[in-house]
Amino acid sequence: MKRPPPPPVPTDREILEPTPAPARGVISWNMNTSCNYRCSYCTQRFMDDRGRWARDVPRFIEAFGRLPGPWEVKMSGGEPFVHPQFLEIVTALAALEFRISVVTNFSAKRSTLEAFVDAAGPHLGVVSCSLHLEYVSITDDPAARDTLSDFIARAQWVQSRLPSTGSVCVTCVATRTNLPTLAALRARFDAAGLVFKVQPHKRDREVIEYAPHERQQLVQLGGHNLTGSIAPDFGGQPCWAGSKYFIVDDRGLAFRCYPARRYRVERMGNLLDDGFALADGPTPCRYRYCNCTVPISRGMMPRPAAHDAALARP
Repeated sequence: MKRPPPPPVPTDREILEPTPAPARGVISWNMNTSCNYRCSYCTQRFMDDRGRWARDVPRFIEAFGRLPGPWEVKMSGGEPFVHPQFLEIVTALAALEFRISVVTNFSAKRSTLEAFVDAAGPHLGVVSCSLHLEYVSITDDPAARDTLSDFIARAQWVQSRLPSTGSVCVTCVATRTNLPTLAALRARFDAAGLVFKVQPHKRDREVIEYAPHERQQLVQLGGHNLTGSIAPDFGGQPCWAGSKYFIVDDRGLAFRCYPARRYRVERMGNLLDDGFALADGPTPCRYRYCNCTVPISRGMMPRPAAHDAALARP
């Protein structure tokens, strides 16, 4: 079935000047589809193939090395720590002097985490730890596979090993089941000195229809990844995605950003082939819902005052 096109951007929207070129580009690498969890709310749970991983690692490393200027690779999946060559990849990226970030369900053993931190060394960037309450007991049930206290202790340990350029954050999907517990979880992570972010629950790649009081709770918790908004809208604004940011999957297929992949448009070719090309500079965002928090957090698009004012409203 052909996907519908993105909704049109309002023609009367204020369009701002592009932000300065980022000093470092960022790649979101969905390096595998395999995962040791099967969360009921996972956006990938209906994929036909949950066992793929980037197999031609030398070609990926060579392709990354051809990119102009300094870059950061933010590895995700699936669960990147289950990739059979994960630590080998981290070592190779460090040799390229890339900044190395990861999005993980944080189920890896302490020894594996230590090997990862050692392999990344001074190049370690963002460690984003996804808290999945279907697998982590917030009551610290001793019979549970993992407990919140253990999760916090691991995160604090990683945070203690960070270089000056690194950071740790904890994220949690705001399902309707989770939502009543998130304020208390925020307080617990705050007390532990850890940044806590919520992510709206998506179904069929779109944010679910929250009730007004639920939307208010989400905004009070900072919105999607502390952007202040449940579904950020930068449609029409010039964005460096496609030039200083892109996403690539385990087979090398690259898109400008996550919304582009959602609509299967703005393909950039295959990173592993000669046809891959970066844009020359910022181009207008074509989407009314931006779930790419990397460009937002890295200042890759301007934030209109009207948009920021709307963030305070549920």
